[in-house]
Amino acid sequence: MVSLLDEGRLSQIVAEIRRGNTTARTMGRSWVAQAAGLILERLLAAEVEEALGRENYRRRRPDQAGYRNGYKQRSLKTAEGKVGVDVPQVRGLDKPFCSPIWKGLSRRSPVLQKLAVEMYARGLSTRDIEELLGEVSGEQEQTLLSRSAVSQVSEQLWKEYEAFCQRDLGDFDVVYLFCDAVYESLRRQAGCRQAVLVTWGICSDGAKVLLHMSLGNKESADAWLEHFRSLVKRNMPSPLTITTDGAPGAIRAVETMWPASERIRCWFHKMKNVLEKVPEELHATVKRWLLDVRDAPDHATGQQRAKALIERYRRCLPSAMACLAEDLEASLAHLKLPSLHQRMVRTTNLCERSFLEERRRSKVIPRFFDEKSCLKLVFASLGRASQRWNGVRFTAMEKRQLQTYIRGRQAMGKKVRDLPAA
Repeated sequence: MVSLLDEGRLSQIVAEIRRGNTTARTMGRSWVAQAAGLILERLLAAEVEEALGRENYRRRRPDQAGYRNGYKQRSLKTAEGKVGVDVPQVRGLDKPFCSPIWKGLSRRSPVLQKLAVEMYARGLSTRDIEELLGEVSGEQEQTLLSRSAVSQVSEQLWKEYEAFCQRDLGDFDVVYLFCDAVYESLRRQAGCRQAVLVTWGICSDGAKVLLHMSLGNKESADAWLEHFRSLVKRNMPSPLTITTDGAPGAIRAVETMWPASERIRCWFHKMKNVLEKVPEELHATVKRWLLDVRDAPDHATGQQRAKALIERYRRCLPSAMACLAEDLEASLAHLKLPSLHQRMVRTTNLCERSFLEERRRSKVIPRFFDEKSCLKLVFASLGRASQRWNGVRFTAMEKRQLQTYIRGRQAMGKKVRDLPAA
């Protein structure tokens, strides 16, 4: 039942809308916030009527306990702004009256919490979010969410990260695995740069999936082994290939954990390392030779071209050619795979693209306060950066080529798993 007071407030809101004054503010609130407050007050009033067993202004019967004791001015912070609410007070009941509706709202709407989390995940500091929400609310002295409140809300990201690190990976049929690390500074550890170890996968359905993320003080073999053991413990199938850069710790850990899988050396890092040892006048020529090796039509041709390049320049560029010859088989391993997939697996670009998005978000924070703040923001950035990425095609032809590759590995005595049936 709508009271005369409610009718008056509704009439005022309707009049504002009819005048086209949809942004007008009364007592610092938009008409949307006013309407929301009015609805909430009616819900709270109905709740009190149910608790007391009688409507407002009705005489209390002898068998009835409790009575209304005025109202208390409270506010609810929402994405539409701060909503003022007159919360009815009740006295005289056997137990203190506590409104389940008001308690459930927790003084902060889910929309506002999600908004704050997404702003934080996209690189805004807690101070930035506080100031921005203050501008949106139109209030100088009091914002929708304080910095401490934003920090509390952002804890949702930590819960997401913890669940992410414990989820079962058995449903991800990982074909290609990619490993790399990004370094961040932690204030609590005197600015020491910590390595955030990251693994991505491309599954047989073409999906690109962030599989795991952990912190290590450096890219040591032990740190990577612990990282990989988490993947195996959570039932991730053995990948066919693993692409890494030239970090010795990562290489040693990969060969220890998945000896039957094909390890691929990232060509971006390989070319960069080789060309750094080449004089400027030969830079363009050697780069063309390297691209010719990388883009060979098959593995055997790649070996021939690499051998010819090394033989051509081994006397005048011994350091560069030694760098090329180092781990050469892993550098050519991508040529054994379907041609459509070679470009995807020959570099750690899948990791680097996500790191690029992460650095765009973390550059506003010169140093993270601690490990927790680092991990939750990096996790949020990497996951959200990939949401619009396109998948990889696995047509019938690519699957047949992969099966041929698998049969060849198995004939060599490698315990390589078969792909699931289509």
